[in-house]
Amino acid sequence: MQIARGLKALRTRAELTQSEVAKRAGVSVGTVNRYETWQDRAKLRIPTVRALADTCGASPQELEALVRLVRNQENGWWMDHPAVPEVMDPLMSFEDVAGYEHVFANALVPGLLQTPRYALALHEAQNVRTEADVIASKVDARLKRQAILERSPALHLWVVLDDAVLRRCVGSTDVMAEQIDHLQSMAQRPNVDVQVLQFTAGAHAAGSGGHFLILGRDDEGDPLNSMNVVYLELHKRGLYLDAPADVQSYKLMFDYLRSQAADTSASLRAVP
Repeated sequence: MQIARGLKALRTRAELTQSEVAKRAGVSVGTVNRYETWQDRAKLRIPTVRALADTCGASPQELEALVRLVRNQENGWWMDHPAVPEVMDPLMSFEDVAGYEHVFANALVPGLLQTPRYALALHEAQNVRTEADVIASKVDARLKRQAILERSPALHLWVVLDDAVLRRCVGSTDVMAEQIDHLQSMAQRPNVDVQVLQFTAGAHAAGSGGHFLILGRDDEGDPLNSMNVVYLELHKRGLYLDAPADVQSYKLMFDYLRSQAADTSASLRAVP
């Protein structure tokens, strides 16, 4: 998605058509279109990205940014992990380069903040009749994803939890007690903020909408190195949005949710 937007921006800046780029880069028009529309994401190749970017006059910095994105999607641990569905591959790639992640969770604790026992209880409930080793692999993938919070520079995670997330008993009371303790502990980190949208707040900006994430990285000096993507979590699949109007709409929604939720200090005190 970010690679596609970057290549299209370079071509637009160079005032070239897809046919002109294809001829100069020695590829088909279909290849140019596929790379610019994010089709067959797993088939993107560094030599082709280099050829397209060079043809459009990319600077060394712009070229390196695009190549880095392709390497991330090819070499990330998630690409070969059997428990990571293909629809999650882009999310992992985006998280790997994002500066911040904003999450609204209306039903369950977000994956980046789940304890092993909470994650296990969720997968056991969601994957009925699934073998234990398969479920264990799914939990392993979720815990590996959490390593993004340990990187340097740190990813800034800001989460708004609906009150229902804390009231729903997942696993057992012991599992929930451990999970809530973990939330309180994680919220003490400088790169993690947790707010609770209490029932007493009434109707809120998300309305009947569900779990969503906003991933971003801002670079005013190099717009091609910036990123803004929304991920909507659906049953058995996900939906990615990167059109500026869509992203701005979700950013505004999240800002309202933050204002409607208890502040971070009050939220920790409000956790049952």
